[in-house]
Formats: sequence, C-alpha cells, structure tokens
Amino acid sequence: MTTETRPTSGVSRTAVIIAQARATEHAREDRLFSDPYAQAFVDAVGWIQVAEAGRLNQGHFVLRTRFFDDYFRTAAAAGVRQAVLVAAGLDTRAFRLEWPSGFRLFEIDLPGLLAFKEAVLGVHRARPACDRTTVRADLRDDWPSALLSAGFDPERPTAWLIEGLMMYLTHAENDRLLHAIGTLSAPGSHLALEHINQAYTELPELRAVHSRLRRVGADWRSTVEDPCGWLAGHGWTATTTPQSTLATTHNRPVPPLTDPTRVGPARMWLTTATRTP
Repeated sequence: MTTETRPTSGVSRTAVIIAQARATEHAREDRLFSDPYAQAFVDAVGWIQVAEAGRLNQGHFVLRTRFFDDYFRTAAAAGVRQAVLVAAGLDTRAFRLEWPSGFRLFEIDLPGLLAFKEAVLGVHRARPACDRTTVRADLRDDWPSALLSAGFDPERPTAWLIEGLMMYLTHAENDRLLHAIGTLSAPGSHLALEHINQAYTELPELRAVHSRLRRVGADWRSTVEDPCGWLAGHGWTATTTPQSTLATTHNRPVPPLTDPTRVGPARMWLTTATRTP
C-alpha cells in the first residue's frame, strides 16, 4: 500500500477518525455493534489524535453507527433489496451486517479512498455478506451515470445513506445531491442522513475542530435548521431521532455535544425518510 492511497488528509481523514471510534466500541464487551475491520484501517494509517470535541463526540459516532445499522435492518425488513452508501468512506456494513439473500449494496467514494479500503480488506480476506459493488466517483461529477453503469437499478426501491458528509458540502451541492438521489429513487425507497444546524457550528468546544479542518481542507460548508421540511421539498417524508432517545434505548450516556441540557439549540440531526408517493 502506497502513502498516496492512505486517507490522511481532507474529508477522507475523518473516515479514519470514525473508524477509531468504531474500533474502540468493538473492543467493548457490551458493544452496540461489531466491526472487526475498523482496527485494521486504523493500524494501516496510525492513530490520529483528535481534538477534545472528537473525544466528546465519540459516543455520538457510536450511537450514529447503531442508528444507521438499524435503519438498514428496517429497510430490508420492508422488502428493500438495494442500498447505496454515498461517500461510503471506511464503512464495513456490507461485511458486518446480516443481509437478505439477493441484497445488492453499492459504495460510492473517491478512487484513492476506495483503493486504500480494498487493500486493507484484501489483506484480511474480508468477504461481503451481500452483493457488493464499489463505484469510484467524485460526487461533484456525474456519479449517477457511474452508479447506473455499475448495475444500479433505479426501478427498485433503494435504501440510501449519507453519513458524515453533508456538512462538508455547500447547501447548493446538497440540494443537487438530493435531487439526483430523488431522480434515482423508486417508490418505497428509504433515505437516512446526518447534518448539523448553525448553532452546532458555533459551540465553543468546536473552535479547535474548525481550525484543524481548515488545515486539512475539510471545512464545514453548510447547515440545516429544519431537515424534515428540507427533505419534504425534495419529495421525502422524514423524521429525526435525538441522540438522547438513542442513549436511553441503548443504556448509554447522552453524548455531551448532543445533550440539549449542555448545548441548548445545537443539533446534529439523525434523520430517516421514505419516498413520498
């Protein structure tokens, strides 16, 4: 593996930081999910020191992972047999979740990051539990054509996931992304995403984070105040789930930077939606 394929800069660097949180959770006896490959990604790059906000948010990354795991389980139980991970990063759900027979999963991301991912998974002889296809594409380019060329069927209901991405795109770019997804989504499709509001970006604990993100070329470029209303305008019926609800469900502390008693109106939205008929 060359240094050019290692995700040590930009948004790709954050994928390693999230893998660190998943690896730490996997090591717990009372873990909320299993991810036997997360540590391998971290080992291939080296542990990345995070700011205090990153440590405060580790619980959020864990709850978020379990939340989106359960989202896919719900979609599959509803009969969906096709999924797309938009900016998949070091996601290993194709390998670590139980999928119904015949399930197809597509992972879209930059060629360099996917090359690194495939190299690490290859060393560990990882085998997906579904029909997995990687799509090397930049979301600023014509990724729908690349997805269709890879075998994606727009006539079948799809479970889409946009995890840890939207804050790095401008509002216009996010609107274009949602428009493209909507065009490719048959009735019965599902969508899950994470985003933030403006108050979250202004938390004092995030000042060091913003400085570090600027240095690696991964500034936050957008926020949303009403994710359900925004998605309704794109043809989706959505709901948000507070981290406090997830924490109670899974008997975990509320992550400090998502605790309304501490951060007031600041929000990291966890949102799921279905395609409006």
